[in-house]
Amino acid sequence: MDRKEWIRKDLRHCWHPYTQMSSLVSDPPLLIERASGLFLHDAEGNRYYDAVSSWWCVVHGHGHPRIREAVARQMEVLDHVLFAGATHAPAVRLADRLASLAPEGLSRVFFSDNGSTAVEVALKMSLQYWRNVGKEGRTAFLCLDRGYHGDTTGCMSVSGVEAFLRAFRPILFPARRVPAPYCYRCPEGREYPACGVSCLGALETALREGGDTVAAVILEPLLLGAGGMIVYPPEYLSGAARLARAHGAHLILDEVATGFGRTGTMFACGQAGVSPDFLCLSKGLTGGTMPLAATLTTAEVYNAFLGAPDSGKTFYHGHTYTANPVGCAAALASLDLFEEEKVMDRVALLAPRLADGVRALAELPMVGDVRHIGMVAALELVRDKGTKEALPGTDPVFREIRREGLRRGLFLRPLGNVVYLFLPLSVTREDLDDILDRFGETLRAVLR
Repeated sequence: MDRKEWIRKDLRHCWHPYTQMSSLVSDPPLLIERASGLFLHDAEGNRYYDAVSSWWCVVHGHGHPRIREAVARQMEVLDHVLFAGATHAPAVRLADRLASLAPEGLSRVFFSDNGSTAVEVALKMSLQYWRNVGKEGRTAFLCLDRGYHGDTTGCMSVSGVEAFLRAFRPILFPARRVPAPYCYRCPEGREYPACGVSCLGALETALREGGDTVAAVILEPLLLGAGGMIVYPPEYLSGAARLARAHGAHLILDEVATGFGRTGTMFACGQAGVSPDFLCLSKGLTGGTMPLAATLTTAEVYNAFLGAPDSGKTFYHGHTYTANPVGCAAALASLDLFEEEKVMDRVALLAPRLADGVRALAELPMVGDVRHIGMVAALELVRDKGTKEALPGTDPVFREIRREGLRRGLFLRPLGNVVYLFLPLSVTREDLDDILDRFGETLRAVLR
C-alpha cells in the first residue's frame, strides 16, 4: 500500500492517544516506516531527530544492536511464562541488577508492564502495608497539583493535571494536592534560592493535618514531566522525604520518566540523597524497546506481606506479562550499555551544552522561562513576559512549531504551553549541536 492508503486505513480504524482525532483529517499523523539511532524515517524518505525520545523512553537510540540481539536470543529460548509459581533467569538477574543500582534499602522488585502500573502497584502496596500492620486508618495520599503519575484510576487520583482528570472525576478517590515547587510561578511569590524552599510549608501543613491518616506522599523527583517539564530544587525533594518520615508516611518516588540517566544521574533522587520506600520505574528500563516496569520497595514493606496462606496478607495484584522474559532481556542489555558505552559520562559532558543552547533562546518573543536538567530542556511560552500570562496550549503557534520542526528534521510534541527536548542519551556533541541549531531555527521561524 502507498502512504495515502495507510493513512486512510489509520483514520478509519485507529484511535490515537492524547489526540483530538478530528484534527488528523487535515493534519494526518506521520507514517513512520523505520527507526535507527537518533532518527525516525517516514514513508517518503524523510528522517527526523526523535527529539522527545518517543515519549521519553528511548535511551540508547533506536535499534541498538546489543538490545536487538538480546531480544532475539531470548525469543529462541523462552518468550513468556506466567510469573506466579514460576520464575526465570532474566527476571532474577534483572531484579538483582536493579536492587544493586537503586538507592539503599530497596531490595525487593515487583515487575509489571508500564509506568502507570508501576505506580498503581506502589499505591496499593502502601495501602495494604498499613492494613497488614494494623493501621487501617492510613488511607490518604498526598501529591502535587502539577504532578502526573499515569492514566490508570489510582494514578489519576494522585495526579494534578486537570485536563487529564476532568472527565474521570466520578471514579477517582480523593487525594490532597499541595502546590508544586514551580519556581517560575512560585506559589508564594518568592525567588529561589532566597526563598529557602519555603513552599515545603504547604506539604508540612498537609502532613500535620492529615496526621496518622496519611499512607504516602508521592512525587516525581526533580522533574515534573507531563505537568510542564517543571524542574525543581533538590532541597525540596530532600525536605519532602524528611517530612514524610517525620510524620510516619511512606515516600513514593515516580521515576518512570526521570530514571535511567535522564536528569544526569541514574536516578534523579540520588541528587537529593533520598532513598524512598517505593521507587517506580518503566520507560527507559528496556532502553525504550519493550514494555516493562518495576516497583522497588524495602524489606520492611515486603515482610509485612508474609504470613499463612489464609492470613489475608497476600498482595493480590498481577499482570499477564509480569517479568516477561524478553522484556527482562532487553532491560539487562540496556543496563550493560550504560557501562559499556559510559553513558553517564557522556551525559555529564553534554548536559551543559544543552543548557547553554536553550538559554540562548530566552530572548525570543513569547519565551517566558527556560528550564533544563540533564538531557532535558524546556521553554515555557507566554503571552506576556512581564505578567507571565500563559499562552494556551491550544494556540495555533504550537501546531506551527510542530510542523516547522518537521520541516527542519525534528520530531517535536509540545506539551501544553511548553516546547521541549527530551533527548536519547546516545546523542553525540555533533548531534546535539545540530539538534540545537534546528530547534533554534524552528522557534525563530515561528516566534517572529
